Amino acid sequence: MTGVMPKGDGVVCAGNWIVDVVHTLDRWPAKSDLVHILSEAEGVGGGAANVAIDLAAFDTGLPLFAVGLTGTDRHAETVRQACRAAGLDSRHLGATAAAATAHTHVMNLPGDSRTFLYHAGANDLFDGMHLSVEALADMDARIFYLGYLNLLKSLDAVGPDGSTDAASLLRRAQLAGMQTCVDLVSADGPRFRATVEATLAEIDHLFLNEIEAARATGLAISGPQDAKGMEAAGRQLLAAGVRQTVILHSQDLAIWLPKAGPAVRLASIPVPTSEIVSPVGAGDAFCAGVIFGIHEYWPPNYALQLGHRAAAAALRSPTATGGIPPLVTLMPEAFATC
Repeated sequence: MTGVMPKGDGVVCAGNWIVDVVHTLDRWPAKSDLVHILSEAEGVGGGAANVAIDLAAFDTGLPLFAVGLTGTDRHAETVRQACRAAGLDSRHLGATAAAATAHTHVMNLPGDSRTFLYHAGANDLFDGMHLSVEALADMDARIFYLGYLNLLKSLDAVGPDGSTDAASLLRRAQLAGMQTCVDLVSADGPRFRATVEATLAEIDHLFLNEIEAARATGLAISGPQDAKGMEAAGRQLLAAGVRQTVILHSQDLAIWLPKAGPAVRLASIPVPTSEIVSPVGAGDAFCAGVIFGIHEYWPPNYALQLGHRAAAAALRSPTATGGIPPLVTLMPEAFATC
C-alpha cells in the first residue's frame, strides 16, 4: 500500500447539498417546553457535501467533483464558499430559483445523539437529467458516489418499469466507466425499502448503517453490536442485486461483505463520551474513508480502518466536516510501502 496517488483519478460526489445549523442543547425538551441552546455552529452537510469535503480534507490532491442542486439564496453561497475552500470542482453543481437551498436545523445533545429538522428545497428537484456523467468520466473520475438515496425525491421515485431515476443515473455512470457507490439515509417512510430494492442492481458498493439495513430488508437487527443480524441483511442485499460490496457500519463495528468471499469485520475506535462534541457527519466521514480505500485498491481491512479513524475525528467537531485532518496525520502508514 502506498500514499502516492495515481494521476488523473477522482471521485464524483453527487446528491444532497445542505446547510446544517447545529444547535447544541442542554437537554431534550418535552412538548411545549423550553430548553437552552448552549452553542450554535453552521456548516455544509448532506451526503455529497460531507463525503466530498472530507475527501478534500485528507489533502491528497484527489480530484473531487461536486454534483447536485442548490437555490440562489444565502445558503447557496455558503455551499459554494465551502466548495471553493475545499478546492472542489463545482462546475456540475447547479442552481435553481424554483426552490431554496436545502437546510437542516440539527438538535445536538453532547455525548448522546442528534435530531434533524430538514427542509428539502432544491434537493427534491435534483434529477440528474442535465448532468453529463460522460463528461465527468472523460475527466478521469473513477468513482461516482450518490448520497443519500431516499432523500432525493426526484431520484427516489419508483417508476412503472420498477426502477428509479437514481438507478438510471447510476447506470449511466457505470456505462461511462465509473464504479458506483451509494449511501442511504436513516429516514423512515413507506417507500424506503421499495426505493432501495429498485436501485440495487446499479450499485457497485452500498453503504448503510444497522438501522438502514433493517429498513431496507425487513430483517430484525437488535442494535449496533448485532454483527450477525447486520451480516444477514448485507447478504440479502447482495443476493438482491448489489454488484460488488455491501459495507455496513454502526457505532460499534463495520462489516465488509463482498459478492464472493468471506466477510471482514473491524471494531470501531472507542471515543470517550467527554470528547464527543457531536455525532453529526460521523457516518459520512466513515464513508469517505472507505471510498478513498476503494479508490486506492486498498485491502478491506485498511479501508475500514481509515473509515473508523475518520469517523472518530468527526465526533470531535460540532459540524459534519470540521474535524477531519489530512491523511498523513489520520493514517500515516498509508504513506509507507507495506
